[in-house]
Amino acid sequence: MQWAKSSGQTGSILVWGSSYSAALVFLLAADHHNEIKAILAFSPGEYLRGSTTVRTAAAQVSIPIFVTSAKDPKEIAVAKSILDVSPSGEKSQFIPQVAGVHGSSTLREDQNPDGAEENWAAVKQFL
Repeated sequence: MQWAKSSGQTGSILVWGSSYSAALVFLLAADHHNEIKAILAFSPGEYLRGSTTVRTAAAQVSIPIFVTSAKDPKEIAVAKSILDVSPSGEKSQFIPQVAGVHGSSTLREDQNPDGAEENWAAVKQFL
């Protein structure tokens, strides 16, 4: 946040997290709700100390939120449990139909050759 605010750039601040950092973006947004305009969280989970730390932060986040995960029922359910507690009126969970892998790697053709394009389309639609 310090870099984004001091970089001299103008415009909206969006935060993007992958795996562990996908959990952290919810804490960041809860603390900086007037400065952050949207969240993109790839494979968020309760990776931090405490079993509900991320959900507690997400419950304070009302900005637009995009979450996605690997095409794994457990990962999908955890992401949904975090998204569901947010009071945001603009939140979406993208569940890959073709293929998805953990974290932002889902956007890389070398990591997700069958599903990168589908996942990128969902991100672009959100943005």
